[in-house]
Amino acid sequence: MKETVKKIFKNRIFVTFAAVILVVALLALSFVCVTNAVIITSTDDKILSVDEAAELDGVDCILVLGCGLRSDGSPSDMLNDRLAVGTSLYKSGNFRAILMSGDHGRVEYDEVGAMKNFALAQNIPSTDIFMDHAGFSTYESMYRAKEIFGADKIIVVTQGYHLPRALYIASSLGIEAYGVSADVRSYRGQIIRDARELLARSKDFLYTLTKPLPTYLGEPVSLDADGNVTNG
Repeated sequence: MKETVKKIFKNRIFVTFAAVILVVALLALSFVCVTNAVIITSTDDKILSVDEAAELDGVDCILVLGCGLRSDGSPSDMLNDRLAVGTSLYKSGNFRAILMSGDHGRVEYDEVGAMKNFALAQNIPSTDIFMDHAGFSTYESMYRAKEIFGADKIIVVTQGYHLPRALYIASSLGIEAYGVSADVRSYRGQIIRDARELLARSKDFLYTLTKPLPTYLGEPVSLDADGNVTNG
């Protein structure tokens, strides 16, 4: 009799535990679905073509987001395309600055340096190229664009899957942001990136509510100044 009672008790514990796990999983899935829907639908009308973006007035800067270098220090395919679209946009409109935001957290790894070199090769004046050396994440790039560089109206250039999250973060931080897609080819591993982006949107949705400080802040830099002050 005692053994039967113990068995029933253990079964009930297992069923209760399984039910709790299931409920938590369903809540998490619901949260991911809802936050993704909110981010995508609320930014859809902010994604423009290059020609449409070129007609915008009062833009403080074109913000190109970093996304990795090859082993030789040159831009990855995705970053190369972001830079190509960003510099093309700069040339097509009346813009005063292009802001390169990426990871330069180590001496031997310099995303923004490679990004600036690309822009220089496209004959963009060095004075108009600003470098954010501490753009370690999409959230940090947007936060610093606002707080360090004083950007109130920007055009973000990145791949299409990434644009909704970038624009949503920018808007939550008080930036009027528009996006231009840099999808000019197919990219290996995109299915994995798309899956990760589902979780990243939910994570940054929470960030926009709590607004944590980025890894670094620092002294303000005016986008009306000489971009060379951000070198090095």
